[in-house]
Amino acid sequence: MVQALSPKAEAEIRQGRYLVQLLGCGTCHTDGALTGQPRSDRLLAGSSVGIAYSNPLLEENPGVVFPPNLTPDQDTGIGRWSEEDIVRFLRSGMDPVARRHLPVMPWPAYASLSDEDASAIASYLKNLAPVRHRVPANVGPGWATSAEFVYFGVYRSQ
Repeated sequence: MVQALSPKAEAEIRQGRYLVQLLGCGTCHTDGALTGQPRSDRLLAGSSVGIAYSNPLLEENPGVVFPPNLTPDQDTGIGRWSEEDIVRFLRSGMDPVARRHLPVMPWPAYASLSDEDASAIASYLKNLAPVRHRVPANVGPGWATSAEFVYFGVYRSQ
């Protein structure tokens, strides 16, 4: 039986949903969204399409990250993370095993989230329905991936 949430917890989850939508988390972390075909059944459950973080115009095999599953699935998502782990990650890019993630996930911009906002995001994510969806493994520059990826180039004048 699912336990009813207090009005305070419900308000925190609503605030977290608002912030996740405002920050555009689903743009990367929803399967299909990076190619203009978001899958509503995989909302925030990670992307099978990666994001190149090094230039594929200069490197045959760029480094590619695959936005992970943010649902509380125990095996493919953040189900084993505590709310404190999520807050720490939002602010520092450090996951529960102390690996720093690339700022493709814009954690440097989230470092100044208020305690209340960071906690609201964590609460919202932990209260999503778990979705089992494993994304491809990230690859470093020089390593090949068979998965699709997108690249957001930056214009630079001479």
